[in-house]
Amino acid sequence: MSRPDADQELLRRARRTLAVRNTVAIALILVFVGAVALLVVYREERSALAVSIRQTAATEEDVVDPPAGSWIFRLDAAGRLTATEDAPPGFPDRAALDRVRAGGPAEETETGGHLVVTRRRGAVTVQVVGSLAAQQAQTRRLLAALAAAELLGLAAAALTGRLLAGRATAPLGDALARQRRFVADASHELRTPIAQLHTRAQLIEKDLRTGAGAPDLASDVGRLVAGTRQLGEIVDDLLLSTHLTSRSEAAVEVDLGVVADSVVGGFEERARSQDIDLEVRADPDQPSIVYGREAALRRVLTALVDNALSHTRKGGYVTIELHRLDGPARVQLVVRDDGTGFAPGDAERLFDRFARGHDDHRRFGLGLALAREVITGHGGTIEAAAAPDGGAVFTIRLPAALA
Repeated sequence: MSRPDADQELLRRARRTLAVRNTVAIALILVFVGAVALLVVYREERSALAVSIRQTAATEEDVVDPPAGSWIFRLDAAGRLTATEDAPPGFPDRAALDRVRAGGPAEETETGGHLVVTRRRGAVTVQVVGSLAAQQAQTRRLLAALAAAELLGLAAAALTGRLLAGRATAPLGDALARQRRFVADASHELRTPIAQLHTRAQLIEKDLRTGAGAPDLASDVGRLVAGTRQLGEIVDDLLLSTHLTSRSEAAVEVDLGVVADSVVGGFEERARSQDIDLEVRADPDQPSIVYGREAALRRVLTALVDNALSHTRKGGYVTIELHRLDGPARVQLVVRDDGTGFAPGDAERLFDRFARGHDDHRRFGLGLALAREVITGHGGTIEAAAAPDGGAVFTIRLPAALA
């Protein structure tokens, strides 16, 4: 399994685990709330029935017309029992009547789905029986409603748990994506300068073997030192790219003419070996100064020149042109070559990461995608165009530093 697939599987597992935990937690909360609501309603209804029966036992003077769902039994001093019609079977509770009549305390019991209150009123003993059937039916209806609500709540909990899991794992996904992107960026950005350093080291080795003079050796060593410094700047810039706020704080005045000369100097040996004319064309009277990070802008220009040299035939040319534009003040940098160029339809796709051309053979890699990110981060634009006579033209426009 490839690394991206492994990361995706890790994220899927994390989302599933969090979703299940969130769903269970929300479901338990819903069950607890429903159970509490059911208990409260049941107790309130029973308490209301008990109050009604007690009041009836304390105030009713006969057994006629008791409250709905209740019946009255009266046992007088002579032992005669009168009762409400259609009393439920098993009532009255004669034992309770006899105990209270004999001087015992008032009784309140629950039996056979009925609440029974027995008390003495003067010479008469009264027993009121109230049915709990209505309260039990109401409780069953409430239980069914709560069950339906619990099912809906469980579905909502599952959906909510999934959404929460997605949001909770989003930072992990972003971190893994940034990690993969950083590794890809670092490997891409370091490849060219490391190759240049290797070439310069080989030249120094050759000078030492052939006994070249001190000026030639010093020149090659100087280029090697400059290359190691630029390599360190690239590493620093890659690390700074993980802290976006650091870019604006590190912005300084950068002379694009100096940067262009430095980049061309680094590619001189390669251009010479490929018989390609590589030069910078700039007007010395027009400053090409912008605000930004020199290492990042050098990376962009290095990527463009490296790309141009890779697609220019022997005997061709690569030029870097610098101009200052007015209204608003901007610096324009153009990298032009007469190489193989690209299909017009690929002009925008060039800046996609690892995009391929329409012929599915030419692969653009990361360099141009990173170049657009850097230029956009500097408040500028970068465009690509196919030259009419072949080759490619890359145009960068950046805000000029105030003179």
